[in-house]
Order: sequence, then C-alpha cells, then structure tokens
Amino acid sequence: MTDNELLLAISDMMDKKLDARLNPIENRIKRIEVKLLENNVIPRLNTIESCYTSTFDKYKDSVEDYEAIKQDISIMEKVITV
Repeated sequence: MTDNELLLAISDMMDKKLDARLNPIENRIKRIEVKLLENNVIPRLNTIESCYTSTFDKYKDSVEDYEAIKQDISIMEKVITV
C-alpha cells in the first residue's frame, strides 16, 4: 500500500467517524428547530405581535382626541379658576 493510498484510507475512516458523530447532532438540531421554534416560539410571537398591533391601532386613532381633551381641560381650568 502506498503512502497516498494509506492517507486516503485514513481520511475515509475519519470522514465516516465524523459523519457518525455529526448525524445525531444534526438530527437533534432539526428536532429543536421544528419542535421549539416552529411549533412553540413562532406561534407565540405571532400572538404577541397581533396583540400589540391591535392595541396600537386602537390607540393611534385616539391620539387626536386626547390632544383635544387636554386642550379642553386646559381651557376649563382657566375659566374655573377666574
């Protein structure tokens, strides 16, 4: 067996050992991605986002009303204290 053939054989053995060790890790990572992220985290984030979005929409339309109320109260304070 030549040196080159020996090196190729060693490289092949190392690749097989590395693949055998990496495959379970890759499978665990995929399970984590699917179970944790896709099935749990992402739906919960979507729920939180929709809650904040609906609350924002409700209050953004009322900002002008709040400003008008503040002005009315300011005028009323001036009239009442006179």
